[in-house]
Amino acid sequence: MRVVIATSNPGKVTEIREALAGLGWELLALNDPSLPAVTLPEETGTTYEENAALKACATALVMGLPALADDSGLEVSALNGEPGVFSARFGNLDTANGRNLHLLEQLRGKADRRAKFVSVLLLAYPDGYLESYRGEVEGQILEGPRGQDGFGYDPLFLLPDGRSMAELSVPEKRAVSHRGKALEALRAAHSAGAPKREVTRLE
Repeated sequence: MRVVIATSNPGKVTEIREALAGLGWELLALNDPSLPAVTLPEETGTTYEENAALKACATALVMGLPALADDSGLEVSALNGEPGVFSARFGNLDTANGRNLHLLEQLRGKADRRAKFVSVLLLAYPDGYLESYRGEVEGQILEGPRGQDGFGYDPLFLLPDGRSMAELSVPEKRAVSHRGKALEALRAAHSAGAPKREVTRLE
């Protein structure tokens, strides 16, 4: 099966290709020269599922091929689940460092540091089929950044094993991360062929 990865992030393309390598799919990048051009829509949804569907459905309709998109975010208990779907725009700040500092400021003096990362993968087919896969990882927000790897909120996210997400190797992160778990759920669902699907109309 040929599947378009509906993201402009080359790192995500590599991660998805590696995680789904055993399925025998031909996983195409959005900028593959054999494909028509598509502009990903603005993420205006109120849930991860809606944002992932916006990207996957738009791509599937233009390309005429199945398309896979993801949306993810950080949910902090003391902030009533924020930043959530607005994680990439938290505080209307443009840099990861700025957003991390803003998060630490919001949590200043708060004893409850519980948080979780959430990722949703949406596989959309041009004939209207949709599949959704979700992954989560629980942790806490540190008082300050730790680790040199990872990106985004990884240096602030403390895992149950005592390491931050930014202190993990790439294989270790893939095994425990929210996106890694969602990708594993998709891989498992398709390991014996395509699962039964429900029809949803694409618009």
